[in-house]
Amino acid sequence: MNNWTRRSLMGAALATMTALPLAAQERISAVVIDGYPARALWVKEFTDFFIPEVDKRLAESGKYAMDWQENYGGSIVKPKGVLEGVQLGLGDIGIVTTIFHSSKLPSQGLAAVTPFVSSDARAVAKAIDEIAREYPAMQNEFAAQNQVYLATGVVLDSYQVFSTKEVASISELEGFKVAGAGMNLRYLEGIKDAAGVRGGLTDFYNMMQTGLVDASMLWPEAAKTFKIAEVAPYMLRADLGAVNSKTITVNADYWKGLPDEVKEVLKAVAIDYRDHVAGIAMDRAKASEDAYVAGGGKIIDVSVEDRAAWAAAMPNIAQEWAEQLNANGEPGTEMLEAYLAKLAAAGFTGARDWSKP
Repeated sequence: MNNWTRRSLMGAALATMTALPLAAQERISAVVIDGYPARALWVKEFTDFFIPEVDKRLAESGKYAMDWQENYGGSIVKPKGVLEGVQLGLGDIGIVTTIFHSSKLPSQGLAAVTPFVSSDARAVAKAIDEIAREYPAMQNEFAAQNQVYLATGVVLDSYQVFSTKEVASISELEGFKVAGAGMNLRYLEGIKDAAGVRGGLTDFYNMMQTGLVDASMLWPEAAKTFKIAEVAPYMLRADLGAVNSKTITVNADYWKGLPDEVKEVLKAVAIDYRDHVAGIAMDRAKASEDAYVAGGGKIIDVSVEDRAAWAAAMPNIAQEWAEQLNANGEPGTEMLEAYLAKLAAAGFTGARDWSKP
């Protein structure tokens, strides 16, 4: 065979190969919702970390690509409406603020009912998420809301008390009206005549500015982001502790239609997002306190004795929580003890042992 014939045959073969259709990449739409604004730490990191990481891992096989549609700041749901929004399919993936749903998601309150134990977001996030995987209660609660649990997130190093008036001790909070978002309002039961007022993070500024409340329980990074020093220039550093408040969930009907590869990537990235956000929360804690002071705020440290006295004065809300789950057929006591054991193993012992009546 001469060179001309050989080249012709090779060219024909190449033309045939290039004419064959390549395997089509399947594109999957994903509507993400949260009622909080894009500047909120966990929302920003969903955009900057979660989504790019999913895209990167799916690109390794090239079979699937996500078409992300992000909807934040109330465009589809308000902060308290994410759970219902995902349940109804208004969003495929949601960042649920669990502290708003203590009746529907009681087991998610585990960290909230054990204050004064750990102010390390990383340790609390890991321990709660491990409990969710070791015990069925948490995942079952989301399943009842037509959702698949991916991972629990902790976005704060510790709740503190931000006040419009200067206070030097816990006793000076007596008679205060204090804003909180959920279970943390129970902490006030250890303070004489203090009254809790329910609200959301985006409400606290106006609640204090208008005099509706005298103080709010939130964390330094949020105080910086929402310019809390302008209306509450005093922070009582009580180190109430880190609390899980965000859970990534997926609408169950949407989940059923996803390819296994996409499911595995979403589950893996959710865990990485959990650790990533908790790490940022810890990294920003000191800088956020500095920014609060630079913005006109003053930080007052609570004594070890005062902090222990506050914890001791509270009702044992952890035991109440465990007994409620026990009554519902869930291993509440076992979950509580396992959680505290995980934190103890990580080096955190509380001002009070909540596992004891």
